Order: sequence, then structure tokens, then C-alpha cells
Amino acid sequence: MSDSMSNTAAGDSSGHFPTGRLGADRVTEAAKLDAADPLAHVRERFLLPAGVIYLDGNSLGALPAAVPEALNDAVHRQWGTDLIRSWNANDWWSAPARIGDRIGALIGAAPGRVVCGDSTSVQIFNAVAGALRLRPGRTVVLADPDSFPTDLYLADSIAKLLGAQVRRVPVGEVEQVLRTDGATIAVIAYNHVDYRSGELRDLPGLTAAAHAAGALALWDLCHSAGAFPIDLDAHEVDLAVGCGYKYLSGGPGAPAFVYVAERHIADFAPALTGWHGHANPFGMEPGYTPAAGIERARIGTPPLLSMLALEAALSAYDGVSMADVRAKGLALTDLFIACVGDLGLETLTPIEHARRGSQVAVRHPEPHAVMAALIDRGVIGDVRPPDVLRFGFNPLYVGYADVVESVRVLGDILETGAYRDARYAVRATVT
Repeated sequence: MSDSMSNTAAGDSSGHFPTGRLGADRVTEAAKLDAADPLAHVRERFLLPAGVIYLDGNSLGALPAAVPEALNDAVHRQWGTDLIRSWNANDWWSAPARIGDRIGALIGAAPGRVVCGDSTSVQIFNAVAGALRLRPGRTVVLADPDSFPTDLYLADSIAKLLGAQVRRVPVGEVEQVLRTDGATIAVIAYNHVDYRSGELRDLPGLTAAAHAAGALALWDLCHSAGAFPIDLDAHEVDLAVGCGYKYLSGGPGAPAFVYVAERHIADFAPALTGWHGHANPFGMEPGYTPAAGIERARIGTPPLLSMLALEAALSAYDGVSMADVRAKGLALTDLFIACVGDLGLETLTPIEHARRGSQVAVRHPEPHAVMAALIDRGVIGDVRPPDVLRFGFNPLYVGYADVVESVRVLGDILETGAYRDARYAVRATVT
């Protein structure tokens, strides 16, 4: 990020925000890209409202077309008619592992290494605690000071419970800290994609550096699972967690998942040990004996309606190449960055493909008002403090024409000053 870019984005002394002009050839470029898009047909697998360009980078992907019927069946037939028999007749019991395997196929994990069923916070809690227990004698958790707050809150809580220490180390300093203090570090716990800027972290490199120091690597995949290939097994990641409600489009509050490398499963000891993770759950034994495989990462009864909604949502990936998803995600964000550059706006997201996720952060001193005006015109993104307009690009349903039109609307709002309307000064609770 250069000083000239920052000055361009800041506006002049009159308060005018320079927007330049969106290149006239961008519409033609987008049309050509849409015509050649191998994933264009996948958009039909989602129920997108007319007149809306959905670029939310927050916690809710668009509604997959398969979900309403799946929920209708789950409520009326499975729950309403089959009742408690559905645990057997409709295989409710196997849902956490079954859905975990489907997610595993998207993140480079072999069957039997992912289980789904609890909230993201619960999965993070158990994963961090499990990592500390896998490295007895080591008491330090390295965490990113810029991490999503929940990750830090939970790491601090676990550290207090287990007598450990959380060291907040910027991602660029991790390797040096591992070299100098590696003998004390149990696990590095980092977000795969920075939730504000969209920067993609070096998962293979940092995982290898952790291993060289005898530590484990735990990755939060909330902003990467379903957006591009991750290859957890190939990169020898130890533990990972991720949500079901962003790119996987499992619905509001969709269950999260946890990945445990095969070499660690036999020794993985979660902090929360519920009866669904027991080796003999229906034996009703008073003492806890963990299940032999990834099932030991299960806790209690999962939210079945949400689980079945997520399972149906994952059908949107049927026959889809994650390499194609990645290629389109980069092309979409390339085009968006170029278009906002036409307007003279500054982006925080790295230009290099190897350092970019599937979202773009644009700076503006009044992000809440600008985003409110955008949403009012059918372009839905979100805001992150202090000055970030965040736009998420799900390659399964976002097209190139959407990109150009969203930036055209943004440019109009900035050039006309429409975002200064008093109604946009009122902040919504959720941003």
C-alpha cells in the first residue's frame, strides 16, 4: 500500500472524494468473462433475489436452491412423521461424520478426518485445548493480534483454564518467534484469511515452520473453506476449524466443523467431552471413553435441522472443481480491484494472487454510510472497523457483470455524495 494510494483515497481539503471514471470497456470485459465462465451454470443452484448483487463477506451465504425442499422434508416427514425413528431410519446419527466428509472433500481432507455439528466457537475451544494437550510441557499459544475477536477471546479463556499463555504475534513475525522460542510453543493458531483485508496467509510455510519447532499448526478456515482449495492433508496441517455459513452457504448459524490430522486422532483429547463422542454412547456408562476415530470430536446432540440444511447446501458443489472455483475467485477479485482502481479508491487486499483470498477490502473514511447507501441500491456488502468496505466474492453465484455493476453503483454514490443523506448516518446493529 503506497502513500500515493492512501492520499488518493483520503479526499481533498474540500471533503470531495475523488472517483475518477469507471473504464467504459469494463462492461465488455465482464460480458466476455461471463460468457466463458465454466461455473456460470452453478448460479442456478442458488435462489438469489432479483435486483440484488450479493457481495456479503459476513456470516451468511446466499440460499442454495436445494435447501428449502430439504428442510421441508426434514420438518414434515422426518420430524413430523418418522419422529424419533429418524435417528435410525433417516440416519440422523451419522450426519456429523457424513457431512464432515463432504466438507473434507472441499478442503483436502480424506474421509474420517472432519466432523461437523457444533458452533464455530465450540470447535475453536476444543481445537485449541486439544492442541495444548497434544503438546504437554509446552504452554504457549501463538495468536494473531489482528485475528477475528472470537478466536482471541477463546484462546485467552482456554489459557486461563489450562495454565497456558497466549502470545499475540503478527503473522509476519511468527517464523522468527518459532526459531527463538519454539521449545515453549504448543500451537500456532491463525486465521487462514485475514477477515478485514482478505490477505491469504502462508498456510504451508507457517505449518512447516511450526513443525520445525516441534509445535502444531491450527488454522481457522472460516474465510477460506469452500472458496478455494486448501489441501489440509497434503500440507500436513494438524488441526483446523471452519464455519458452515459463509462460502458453504449452510444458513444462519450453520454448524461448524473441526479437522484433526489422522496422526493425531488417537491422542486428540477435547476439553468438552459429550456423550456423542463416547466410544459406546448408548451404553450410558458413567465414565468417558473416547470414540476411536474422528467421532471423538463430537460432543452433544447437534442441531439437526441446521445440519440437514448444510448438507443440502453442499450439493451446490456437486461436480464443481475447486481449481475452477479458485480461478474464478481470483478473476472476480482482479476485476473488482481494477474497477475500484478506475475510481481512484484504495484497496487493502493484496494484489498478488498467492496472498489473496476471495474478498476485497476498500478503504473509505465513512464506511457505514457508504455501505448503507450501497445496500439501499441492492449491492450488499459489509463493514469492518475502522474504515473498511468489505466485499466477498462467492464464485458459485457471483458473476463478472455483478462486479462491474457494483462498482458503478459505488462510484455513483461517492461522486454524488448520496451516502451523506441523513438516513445513512444511523448505524444498523449488524454491520
